[in-house]
Amino acid sequence: MSILARINTPADIKGLSLDELDILAEEIRGRIIEVIKNNGGHLSSNLGAVEIIIALYYVFDFPKDKLVFDVGHQSYTHKILSGRNDLFDTIRREGGLSGFPNIFESEYDAFCSGHAGNSLSASLGYCVARDNLGEDYKVINLVGDASFFNGEYLEALSSNSNKPKGLIVVLNDNGMSISRNENALYKFISKITTKKSYSKFMYRADKTIGRTFIGRGLKRFKNFIKFNVNKTTAIEALGLKYVGIFDGHNVKELVRIFRNIKDSDRAVLLHLKTVKGKGMSEAENNSDLYHGVGKNLSSGVSSFSTKISEVLGDFAKNDDKIVCVCAGMKDGVGLSDFAKEYPNKFFDVGIAEEHAVTFAAGMARGGLKPFVCIYSTFLQRAYDQIMQDVCLQNLPVIFMIDRAGVVGADGATHQGLFDISYLTDLPNMSVFAPKDVEDLKIIIKECLALNSPCAIRYPNGTNDEFEEHSGFDECVWEGDTNADNVILCVGPRMLRLAREVKKSSGKSVSVVNARRIKPLDEKFLNK
Repeated sequence: MSILARINTPADIKGLSLDELDILAEEIRGRIIEVIKNNGGHLSSNLGAVEIIIALYYVFDFPKDKLVFDVGHQSYTHKILSGRNDLFDTIRREGGLSGFPNIFESEYDAFCSGHAGNSLSASLGYCVARDNLGEDYKVINLVGDASFFNGEYLEALSSNSNKPKGLIVVLNDNGMSISRNENALYKFISKITTKKSYSKFMYRADKTIGRTFIGRGLKRFKNFIKFNVNKTTAIEALGLKYVGIFDGHNVKELVRIFRNIKDSDRAVLLHLKTVKGKGMSEAENNSDLYHGVGKNLSSGVSSFSTKISEVLGDFAKNDDKIVCVCAGMKDGVGLSDFAKEYPNKFFDVGIAEEHAVTFAAGMARGGLKPFVCIYSTFLQRAYDQIMQDVCLQNLPVIFMIDRAGVVGADGATHQGLFDISYLTDLPNMSVFAPKDVEDLKIIIKECLALNSPCAIRYPNGTNDEFEEHSGFDECVWEGDTNADNVILCVGPRMLRLAREVKKSSGKSVSVVNARRIKPLDEKFLNK
């Protein structure tokens, strides 16, 4: 019997030997790859976090202790170990497990997540609730290096310099580092300072000589070493004891470190280096491509996204003022080729949608024509910036809204269902929905001419080109204008469905491709 087959509850993990944990890690990786091949899902991010989550389950007591994920697309091992392995084959399927932590799915899911940056705020809130209610548990925040620099995360990080005891931030760093590369001296110092014996010694020393000349001198010397070896005093000043950098795939070392810091008298930031896609060579070498995959590990195809670089490139070729901005999703929104061809016209600001919008507003105010390419569900985070910084100043920022509408298996946090509602309420904003890529080109040309805020929304997935195209008309009739029934369609999915209804209903039906959602073409509609 495999080790994984023996794990029915988290308590079963604690009975394993440290050597068995390495075997368990490989079995979990195989399980994740097998299921994602059938269902699709987030692959490389989950493969990179296996040992960290195993070590957390080995040392801490979930669900009493709280594990708060940032984004949550790396939570598959957590789901497998928390009694959901038998259901893991249903992940991202209708009626099955969510691809992200979901408090309505399991008591082990401490907080719903799906968008980056919210985890430290939630973790700090948990700590305040725990302390005010006189309860006793640890709060572990697992965050990636990209999310760590998200605006909301930095707000939580700098909110005060007295972080609560019993908070452990685990930084899963598989790309951008917050400090220098691994340093042997600092690693040695970190190993010493995480030991319980060191903590006890420092507590007693602080009580006896801490405020004397010698005590102050020793503290200054320790901080001098930390600053000059690894530049970590900024983190310490924010109320977190910095520990790192360690191998995030050495499960035995992780267990030892977690045991040492579990009862620390201060909040701790543990910095771990990992490999995204660990254990699968294709995913390790192409971690971005294998971040999110379809069935049989295929790349998802989106007709609009795959053409964005070409379409915007054709406009940029003839207009030096055109620039493109995205928020950490260059591949997802289809701008990789544009970035290669026009490196000086492309700006990826990281997971910072609010900054992306105001950044574009500043460029527009300075005379450029910025295109902001962001998923519908992520653009919600910048609602205030769209209103205050773009629309009130009537600036010519064009929002290219990818994944508009239902997106499928990623679940509730990723559905692009609200953009029509929140964008059509804003002053000076025009909203469009092309039926295909050719329609998109016509609309972009019109948006550039309007010289005011515009939003162009389009779905993911494959979308065939329609045969009919005209100039820029807000609404386009298909059929008899005197028909008894008129169906107004927004976007290609609805247009295709309406055409099917027209053919099968046996009634007098006209179909209207309403590609301009706002402002309404009142003259046309009054007909």
